[in-house]
Amino acid sequence: MILLLIRIIRAVASALGSRRAPARPEDPNGPGHGPGRGPIALIAHQARYDLLGILRDRQARFFTIVLPLIFLVIFVGIFGNDRVGPEHVKASTYYVPGLTAMAVIAGSFVNLVISITAQREAGVLKRRRATPVPAWVIIAGRAVTAIAVSALVSAVLLAVGRVAYGVHMPTSTIPAVAVTIVAGSAAFCVLAYALSTAIGSADSAQPTTQAVMLPLYFISGVFIPNPNLPGWLQDVARVFPVQHLAAALHHAYDPSVRGAGFMWSDLGMLAAWAAVGLLVALRRFAWAPAAAPA
Repeated sequence: MILLLIRIIRAVASALGSRRAPARPEDPNGPGHGPGRGPIALIAHQARYDLLGILRDRQARFFTIVLPLIFLVIFVGIFGNDRVGPEHVKASTYYVPGLTAMAVIAGSFVNLVISITAQREAGVLKRRRATPVPAWVIIAGRAVTAIAVSALVSAVLLAVGRVAYGVHMPTSTIPAVAVTIVAGSAAFCVLAYALSTAIGSADSAQPTTQAVMLPLYFISGVFIPNPNLPGWLQDVARVFPVQHLAAALHHAYDPSVRGAGFMWSDLGMLAAWAAVGLLVALRRFAWAPAAAPA
């Protein structure tokens, strides 16, 4: 599946690049930064590179693609497929959007924090920053990769849920699901860059992200319905973006929903967290290793 995404993005990059004249040999910026390629083609090329990195990373593949499917099978197998939650939907219909939120966060936040920190401490980011490729292309390529992987895993979860457990999503809410996945991926990408500034070593990246996310998964309606939690935990969950991503997806998957299914309040909270993360990243993000001399 990821190979298919890579081929699609490679075809897009080639098509966009072929529309422009090739870079002249005397171009001081080289073929990757001159008139031979436009911004979209550069981003597509960078996204293809990042997708190849995920394809070759067993840990990233497992936590982003395989683990949500395992959780779906385990949860339905243990707890059954009875009706749960305030909407009284089948358990599988509740778990699919919740695990979709987890997959979005794994692809856009957890893996990104770990890879950014590891590449920064190994000096890879510093060397890539020294190339003619603009910094915004590198960052945008990572965001496009996260969005593409999130969309792929969401489609796989929905397909497995539909075939194996009879999960149905209203066709009228498909745009809401797509917008929520893109918005969630973009927001958590920004937050990943922000959090990476607080992590000083590659070894501490994974424990830090797990320590942050695991409690939020449990209190934000990803694994269990929020109404089953104490009121104070529900209040804590509402502060953080995980709750709003999961709630927006749960609403769009609800078979009783009429209309487009957008949860604008939750999308607004995701945008607010993205703005905060962007401010932190702009002020604190560094390309050089944390231990490098000033």
